[in-house]
Amino acid sequence: MLKSAPKNPKKSSKAVPKTTPKNTSLKKTAKRGYSHSYKLPPHVGEKALTYPPGSPERAQLAEACSVVRNETVEVPVIINGKKHYTKNVVKQLMPSDHKHVVANVHLATAPMLEEAIENGMKARRDWAAMPLHSRAMVFRRAADLIATKHRARMNAVTMIGGAKTVWQAEIDSAQEQIDFLRLNGNFAEELSEQQPPLNSPGVWNRVRYRPLEGFISAVCPFNFPSIGTNLNAAPALMGNVTLWKPSMNAALQNFTSFEILQEAGLPDGVINFVPSDHDTYNQVTLSSQHFAGLHFTGSTEVFGKLWAQIGNNLSTYRSYPRIVGETGGKNFHLIHPSADVRHAVLSTLRSAFEYQGQKCSAVSRLYVPHSLWNGGFRDMLLEEIKTIKQGQPDDFSTFMSSVINEQSANKQRHFIEQARTSTESQIIAGGEVDTSRGWFVQPTVILTTNPNAPTMETELFGPVLTAYVYDDHAPNYWHNVTKLVDSTSPYGLTGSVFASDRHALNQAEVDLVNSCGNLYFNDKSTGAVVGEQPFGGSRMSGTNDKAGSGLNLMRWVTPQTIKETTTVLTDYRYPHMM
Repeated sequence: MLKSAPKNPKKSSKAVPKTTPKNTSLKKTAKRGYSHSYKLPPHVGEKALTYPPGSPERAQLAEACSVVRNETVEVPVIINGKKHYTKNVVKQLMPSDHKHVVANVHLATAPMLEEAIENGMKARRDWAAMPLHSRAMVFRRAADLIATKHRARMNAVTMIGGAKTVWQAEIDSAQEQIDFLRLNGNFAEELSEQQPPLNSPGVWNRVRYRPLEGFISAVCPFNFPSIGTNLNAAPALMGNVTLWKPSMNAALQNFTSFEILQEAGLPDGVINFVPSDHDTYNQVTLSSQHFAGLHFTGSTEVFGKLWAQIGNNLSTYRSYPRIVGETGGKNFHLIHPSADVRHAVLSTLRSAFEYQGQKCSAVSRLYVPHSLWNGGFRDMLLEEIKTIKQGQPDDFSTFMSSVINEQSANKQRHFIEQARTSTESQIIAGGEVDTSRGWFVQPTVILTTNPNAPTMETELFGPVLTAYVYDDHAPNYWHNVTKLVDSTSPYGLTGSVFASDRHALNQAEVDLVNSCGNLYFNDKSTGAVVGEQPFGGSRMSGTNDKAGSGLNLMRWVTPQTIKETTTVLTDYRYPHMM
């Protein structure tokens, strides 16, 4: 058994028990050179549970939330399967009740990070030699553990630790995480089957997809535990080793997922779990000759700094690192005069305010034609917002909870107050911030006459929606508003167009070709499903490598072409020389 933190009746160091013995046969298997190739069973997307009153899953989840509310977990550094409690601790607070500490997160030292890199490089050879289907089955088993044994616990730490309501936790830490872990194996198989189409007589051409020569740095966000897991699992599936750096605001959620991977049989050292402060982590990892890639989800500003730091260190590395990142978004809902008003209103409400707007895909700029805004859109939007219940995440009747931390609450307050004093904008719903118990920001709607107002251009990552009303009687109005949508923001992540007029949709598809990586017609800008809508954007929203698809997995391999000739040369000269 791994050493636990000192016992404390008020604290728990145990999120998910590690019950599977270490995989002592991994090295022997690799040395024997087993190369059997099997076909993984197909996977149909995981169905989300709905937790109706009186259901067993509702009772189990409520009990699990109660446990998380009354414990403080010691989150360690885990290197080669060994837990380290450094006593240099950052407290992860419950966002909706910030007097409660959900976890004490122990930070890795620089020598620990160097040890993690060294152990990862030792584990890499045997892990890479393991057949793809065997690696894939580790992650499939983890998916099954989340789907059954650990579903309630996984959702509970996401709700209490991350302020997600029941449905938001279920579609993230359960459904999406399960789909990533299962479906990636099928995507990897499809990739491995991509072979040269032509073989001349006496020649066999083939391609093998090797892991990168080094380790992958996985820098994870606070808002989606499923993404934190996938940032590590996707490269690892392809034979790589990773360093898992969780957000301090989601360390408990990520730690829970990591222990489930251990229980599923992930060999020690393949993924090392290293909570760290940014400066120490970046200094050690980005200066290592073994650094082979960055898998990142977070802010545009941080991603840009990391990219620059990697560029400055290019001479250090054995190969050019792969840089994959999904960053910010300033996403739009564009309403055409032919749109179904109620559908557009409700879709906008969900996209803007679910999970308090803390999704990189959340809508934060809204374009509505004058004829609809005064024809019922405004009144319906404001009436529906009045019905939103905001409160604790484990209250099953809650639609919204708090933002993640004090810094976020202060940011929302700053921009709300700026709009309040502006001559170009007015607050027509919400606008209040209360941080006395948790970091609560009301669902807020700002109406502006300036399409380039600060809240139309700046990513706030909170429940603040800014609406601009355009003149739909002006000549060529539809092309003009699509051009405005395209040019307003530096980002290019998601966007939605609501219209029943097919010509309008066709024109939008042409005009908005570079505006977003995920474009939705008559649907909200959030909620991409693994295997259905591969997710990612370009411009300042990232490298658009499409998580939840084979496109992302391709980034974590370096192909090698092999040509094998079975005929024998009898003369060095060519026929024309005879």
